[in-house]
Amino acid sequence: MESVETSEKFSNVTQIYDRSEPVGNAGNNSPGSEKEIGDVLTLSHANMLLNISQKMASCETLDEMLQTLVDIITTEVNADRGTIFLKDPDAPELYSRVARGNYQHEIRILDDRGVAGYVFSTGESANVPDAYKDDRFDPSTDEKTGFRTKSILCVPIRTVKDDVIGVAQVLKNSVFDSEDEAFVNAVTTQAAVALQSAQIVEQMKRHRKREMEFLDVVADITSEIDLGKILQKVMSQATKMIDSERSTLFLNDEKTNELFSKVAAGLDDLQEIRLPNTAGIAGTVFTTGKIVNIPYAYADLRFNPGFDKKTGFFTRSILCVPVSNKDGKTIGVIQLLNKRRGTFTDEDGDNLRKFTAQVSIALENAKLFDDVQKMRNRNESMLQSMSNGVVTINEDGKIETCNAAGVRIMKLNNEDDVIDHPASDVFTGANSWVLEKVRSVDEKNDEEPEVMMDAELEFGEEKIAVNLTVLPLISIEKKKATIDNEEVIVEEKKKLGSMLMIEDISGEKRLKSTMSRYMDPDVAEQLLAGGEDVLGGRNTEATVLFSDIRSFTPLTEKLGAQGTVKFLNDYFSIMVECIQNEGGMLDKFIGDAIMAAFGVPMPHDDDEDRGVRTAITMLSEMFKWNDERKARGEDPVDMGVGLNTGVIVTGNIGSPKRMDYTMIGDGVNLASRLESACKQYAARILISEFTYHKMRGTYRTREIDQVVVKGKTEAVRIYEVLDYHTDESFPNMGSVLNIFREGVTEYRKQHWDKAIEAFNEALKLNPADRLCNIYIGWCDDYKKEPPPEEWAGVRIAKAK
Repeated sequence: MESVETSEKFSNVTQIYDRSEPVGNAGNNSPGSEKEIGDVLTLSHANMLLNISQKMASCETLDEMLQTLVDIITTEVNADRGTIFLKDPDAPELYSRVARGNYQHEIRILDDRGVAGYVFSTGESANVPDAYKDDRFDPSTDEKTGFRTKSILCVPIRTVKDDVIGVAQVLKNSVFDSEDEAFVNAVTTQAAVALQSAQIVEQMKRHRKREMEFLDVVADITSEIDLGKILQKVMSQATKMIDSERSTLFLNDEKTNELFSKVAAGLDDLQEIRLPNTAGIAGTVFTTGKIVNIPYAYADLRFNPGFDKKTGFFTRSILCVPVSNKDGKTIGVIQLLNKRRGTFTDEDGDNLRKFTAQVSIALENAKLFDDVQKMRNRNESMLQSMSNGVVTINEDGKIETCNAAGVRIMKLNNEDDVIDHPASDVFTGANSWVLEKVRSVDEKNDEEPEVMMDAELEFGEEKIAVNLTVLPLISIEKKKATIDNEEVIVEEKKKLGSMLMIEDISGEKRLKSTMSRYMDPDVAEQLLAGGEDVLGGRNTEATVLFSDIRSFTPLTEKLGAQGTVKFLNDYFSIMVECIQNEGGMLDKFIGDAIMAAFGVPMPHDDDEDRGVRTAITMLSEMFKWNDERKARGEDPVDMGVGLNTGVIVTGNIGSPKRMDYTMIGDGVNLASRLESACKQYAARILISEFTYHKMRGTYRTREIDQVVVKGKTEAVRIYEVLDYHTDESFPNMGSVLNIFREGVTEYRKQHWDKAIEAFNEALKLNPADRLCNIYIGWCDDYKKEPPPEEWAGVRIAKAK
């Protein structure tokens, strides 16, 4: 029986390879390439082929099969080295496995590169007698290994259906003959079915292992509640599962319409990154709910290479998949970068979608828990930072919470002194009236609080004046109900207890609260600290600011009484905020004018800069407000601002019945004069030389004149601040300022024509610069009536 079976196998092998097709590639100059395989097979080779199936069947793994085939081929053709390359079904690569110690090392090459790639892609054998004379040969491998390749024999591995599933490649120092080529062809074809089957089995095992790992990961993720940890786990598993280099999971924040993620910034630190949920590739996937697969990132216009420049990471390919919950609502996206082998496939997208669908419930729960935790932390922080005491009492009459202010007001050591204690043990004796108010609120069916103003509590034998508010704590749950065969949402209210808010109004706090109602809070603070010494009158250096609305009288006539009041309230609200943001003190409103100061009652190192920045901000905010007014069909507003730094007198000035903390002196008057001078010089912000020389910041300014203001004899240099301008409102500013400076120099030298020429040149660069036209007019006037020879460009202001 054995001899018959062997004879049949030999007959089958001979029949398969005894065909008229040529062996190898005629262009390879292989000896005997036109002969038929059946003619060149030796008896020993034929016997070897008959045993291949048995040897392959005895191999348990694909690695063993590959090693067995390599051993058979290299031994029979007397080759120095041999390699079996198989096609990776998931990537455009050929791979082989080489034993290194106790593990298998995988070698990968592109399936269209080198001799092996050529044979695989064309399906033609290659018998290369001299590798270094063949253009297909890649010598870099020899450079790495130190092996010198002489000749190469590479044949395709074909299945019965004539599909090429890989290549067999052998190397030796002598030339391969036609018998070698025929034998290798016969061996690979005989082993092709077994190799293909082993590949399929290996893929099935790998998929099975991946499925089991997938189930374990899903179980691990769904058991986690911390959002940061669950994001890291999902991203880690997605990177591993799809074999990519990086991944990021973004969840949607419905409150801000942003996609956010938490990435590891250190060993125990997570950094949150956010972007609009409509921006970039992630935003496109989130809004459309469709997978985006970009094989070449830099060829796609949606890709922003700026991230690569910042991080130094090079993005090759991108796979972005929407994350949906069980209701089909998109709650985020997951984005993978750079598949390690080839590009992302449609199967990768489907697998990733299935994976995220399994963990979406855990993601939603973790996000909800994170939101609740944030809210709880925020509420706790707010409670602890409040200056009023807050105490909550549950339905059982026990105290649940007490903030830091409550501990201080009730003279406790810490919150543990009252938490979980009956409220009747805390509010007892002289304070028992508090519980009566609590019971009164509980018995009411409405949600109205009960307020006791200027009440008295006693803690630690000390009586304090308080404002006490008792509020009911109510939980509102929305539930579905059926009314008249229609499903509706109803609210169910449940009482949880009561909350006490205790405001300590005794002593210093009561005085400060009262005074702050009629004077600046900073002034009240200093009065309490320094008393009459602070407000009784003193000399101090400060920067004073005056502002005034232009053409206010015609505006009031058009607006009427009520319209004027509303207009001023809106205007003052904007301007006062600008002043207070820089630490300035609002002194008073004078009609439509504002008087403020920087440096009183508390001085700063940069009061001059604070004043100038405030003026710039006031103009910028005015322009924004004008845009809103124009949109409503209302007239725009303009104004002027003057600033001066000098010694002023501050103090509480007035009558015994009405006192006002204010400022007087020459420093105040000069600031007011500069505000008025804005009209004369067509300027919006003018500052004195005293402010200019003390400024620490850098601003766009120009000296515009030397003026003797009304009531003074000495000239003051004044400067215009132009930082509120944009390139559109003041084009070519740098050039204009230089030319303007030349014009003023010639003007002061009484070189009228040169000055006019300079001002006209500046006007060509900015025709809207009215100050140049003003100077041209002055030059024309002086040309008709020249000033005295000793005149140095000083003007005498006739108006205040």
